[in-house]
Amino acid sequence: MKRNLKELEHRIGYTFQDFALLKKAMSHSSYVNEEHLPKYECNERLEFLGDAVLELVSSEFLFFEHPTTPEGELTKTRASMVCEPALAFCAREIELGEYLLLGKGEDATGGRKRESVTSDAMEALIGAIYVDGGFANAKEFINRFILKDLENKKLFYDSKTILQEIVQAHFKEELSYHLVGEEGPDHDKTFQVSLQIGEQVYGIGKGRTKKSAEQEAAYKTILMLHKKNIK
Repeated sequence: MKRNLKELEHRIGYTFQDFALLKKAMSHSSYVNEEHLPKYECNERLEFLGDAVLELVSSEFLFFEHPTTPEGELTKTRASMVCEPALAFCAREIELGEYLLLGKGEDATGGRKRESVTSDAMEALIGAIYVDGGFANAKEFINRFILKDLENKKLFYDSKTILQEIVQAHFKEELSYHLVGEEGPDHDKTFQVSLQIGEQVYGIGKGRTKKSAEQEAAYKTILMLHKKNIK
């Protein structure tokens, strides 16, 4: 376990002065319950703090990046940048789920890939860096792993909405998703979904939920349509 967390430090480019903070950030409530530890040893308090730091840094980023955008639009954009799917996307890029300390039941039922779990851990990690190294280090982490390549991230986690708008603008046919396969035991299924516009199949997506499989299928379809200059 300790070696894995040291590996995570290397992956994110930040070395903790208090290594126990990193362990706490990766400690899910199911692990704490199973180990009969006090409730406050799980990552929920750090998640609470990290959420506030993330909101401030993303607000500052948008304020200076879009000097003429009205408050309502900034609020809407910030919400999409730090929503659960967006943070889970960022967590996947650093394979954060692989470093989580989970209870056996949570682990067996796919907790390492569950968006609600990994997005919370991402916020807890921000909180831990803030406590350990101050605001500047937390901000550097957020800039590097969350606020980088925003357009492509939005294209992925908001792909179903974006594709719907493209199809309405450029196609007469309807967009539809079809479950074409599933594999694995009930607690650890992978779903395969095909996306059709009219009768023609475009993207095929896989995911641990039907929704995430649809999302991947939509993302692949958008990339395919972009190559054909349909945007």
